[in-house]
Amino acid sequence: MKSTALLLVAAVGLAAACTASRDELNRGGVEHTPVAYNTIVDCPVYDGMTKNSTVLAQTTTGNEVQVTDTINAYFVRVRLDKGGQTQVGYMDRRCFGERGNERGNRKRK
Repeated sequence: MKSTALLLVAAVGLAAACTASRDELNRGGVEHTPVAYNTIVDCPVYDGMTKNSTVLAQTTTGNEVQVTDTINAYFVRVRLDKGGQTQVGYMDRRCFGERGNERGNRKRK
């Protein structure tokens, strides 16, 4: 009887630990809210993270795009409305000037 009770307590404790761990992973401390930026130059929106990727849309100076994620040191993931359609792709972070560095904390002081 004691071993059964001990096993039950251990199982409940393990389940609680796994649930708490999963909740921590879901939070992650990363903000996923898109941030609106205006481009400072004409820039293409690519379907991949290379300059050889297919161009999905072309933005002009002053277009507003929503930065949804900072992928790496060169590209950010963006969402924009172009021609009545919402496009999701990748843009060179230099399209936003210094502001493009803010979200990914890539700016070195």
